[in-house]
Amino acid sequence: MLTSAEQQQLLWEWNDTDADYDRDVCVHQLFEQAVARAPHRTAVVWGANVAVGSERWTYAELNERANKLAHHLRRLGVGPETPVGIYVERSLEMILAVLAVLKAGGAYVPLDPIHPPERLAFICQDAGIALLLTQTHLAGKLPLPERPVLHLDADWPRIAQESDQNPPNISRPEHLVYIVYTSGSTGQPKGVMLEHGNLRHAYYGWQQLYQLGRQPLRHLQMASFSFDVFSGDLTRALCSGDTLVLCPRETLLQPDKLAQLIVTENITAAEFVPAVLRLLVAHLEQNGGDLRQFHFLSVGSDAWHVRDHRCTQQLCGPHTIFANTYGVTEATIDSSYFRHSTDTLSDDQITPIGRPYPNVRLYVLDDALQPVPAGVAGELYIGGAGVGRGYTNRPDLTDTRFMPNPFLPGEQLYKTGDLARFLPANGHSANEPSTLAGHIAFLGRADFQVKIRGFRVELGEIEAALQQHEKVQTATVVDFQSETGDRRLVAYIVPASDMIPATDELFAFLQKRLPDYMLPGHYVTLSQLPLSPNGKVNRRQLPVPDLSSRPQVAQPYVAPRTLAEEVLAELFGKVLGLQQVGIHDNFFELGGHSLLATQLAIRARDTFQIDLPLRAFFETPSIAGLAVAVEEALIEKLETLSEEEAALLLSS
Repeated sequence: MLTSAEQQQLLWEWNDTDADYDRDVCVHQLFEQAVARAPHRTAVVWGANVAVGSERWTYAELNERANKLAHHLRRLGVGPETPVGIYVERSLEMILAVLAVLKAGGAYVPLDPIHPPERLAFICQDAGIALLLTQTHLAGKLPLPERPVLHLDADWPRIAQESDQNPPNISRPEHLVYIVYTSGSTGQPKGVMLEHGNLRHAYYGWQQLYQLGRQPLRHLQMASFSFDVFSGDLTRALCSGDTLVLCPRETLLQPDKLAQLIVTENITAAEFVPAVLRLLVAHLEQNGGDLRQFHFLSVGSDAWHVRDHRCTQQLCGPHTIFANTYGVTEATIDSSYFRHSTDTLSDDQITPIGRPYPNVRLYVLDDALQPVPAGVAGELYIGGAGVGRGYTNRPDLTDTRFMPNPFLPGEQLYKTGDLARFLPANGHSANEPSTLAGHIAFLGRADFQVKIRGFRVELGEIEAALQQHEKVQTATVVDFQSETGDRRLVAYIVPASDMIPATDELFAFLQKRLPDYMLPGHYVTLSQLPLSPNGKVNRRQLPVPDLSSRPQVAQPYVAPRTLAEEVLAELFGKVLGLQQVGIHDNFFELGGHSLLATQLAIRARDTFQIDLPLRAFFETPSIAGLAVAVEEALIEKLETLSEEEAALLLSS
């Protein structure tokens, strides 16, 4: 039993976060205020080509365009509670479309073209979008019968005839601002509904933590358009009168190019996922770079170890606000932050997720929704102004995850499914001194949701997709940590007959249905899945996979034939953690993904001393194909060298 003093501390003292701000102003109105303050300041930059130059709009230009589109959207019937799909490539038009939908009074539904059309079509239907904003070259890729489509390029001459003045605001804090879809355990993604008041609250918290609006900053926007962090990037920058620089996807995956973009565009603010920041920090350490120009730098969306935290902090300047953040889509992006010293923590510990943002309350509760003592594990619940409305068309799930706050009538709680504990005032060891009292330590998941490269993944959605394959009777999916340190998804399948599907067959099947970060890298065939006494899959009894063995693919193993193929085979093996790789094996079917492809590209450049573009590893993801590109690049390089330089290169 907790004493009254302990209850007071857990429920109230460590949740004393109430703060006043203007709750009736929407984020698009804050943007309009920024326009009025500095109309000629650069608002958004598309950093598509550092060498040639970037496309950019001022605040006045962006606002006028957004106003024209907003007026046009209102003519088409867009208003409060109207979901509008935005299906565009990364571009200035992406930002324009979001602002226009908000100004029109609607709610935007982001649709990333890199995701499978089947998944996007489901999202459009489930969200009930009334209109689709897109670009001409994407037309036809996402069939939407009986829904109007507006092309931001081809239809712009007509849109441009509209007024460029701010439309009167018709949105209230309780109106929808966006619907973002996350992985769902039923086999389909689930839509999370957030309101204007939620996003306005989040901006206030960022404003306080990062001291926004005190000096002009340049924010690097890296998150996928379909990820809720995108909304945070946009809001932090454009509500503060700062500049938002859109990072091209291919630049994000190349730490040398990313470092160059940061310097060229004088980036001073950014939120990273751990996987990308680790690559950037390693590159900077190897090449004598740093992050001292940053005013604020945050890392979130996945667990972040103290070792990585320290390495990053050492590259920052003394003035840099460096924070480890925690949040969920259902509670508006960020709910807590950690800025405390890690001096007393060990390298292999997970960095604490810290304390709640302003107007956020965090509870660690038991199964009876009662607080557990500090130092004891429980489930993390989030309360306060960030908790969203619920899930689209899923009242059952909404009732399960969103509930009345038993400690504060009139407020909602969100059940995160994350395990956590408050660090105690006295500490259990030297690793948890009293200076961290009241901070929260993240311990993992209480269910079958995992984080893969910063993305939430419900394993049940992958299992449901696998079981749609005609050769699969049943399947279960788990995640393992490989020898290379990254998390790997492993699918255990029971075939429907004697015809066992090959890895590449299953890969191609799932690729049409799931985003790339949800594709298993390894498959294990079983005659049956182990069951517990209650009939559920006993995941602890599943055989541990040999992640170092070559997956079962249709093509036979073919050994390297040339020196270039031998070197590439060794590089493939090191990056993938495999003992053997055939020259015709597909890198991605062997468990590779975009971040591993980046590591492979860096190693190949260092080994062969040639500038091999990252896209080559996506266009020809086999050793045989890449060897041709390597040999051609080496020949081209030799032709530009003198005889002495060529002899020196060949001898090395």
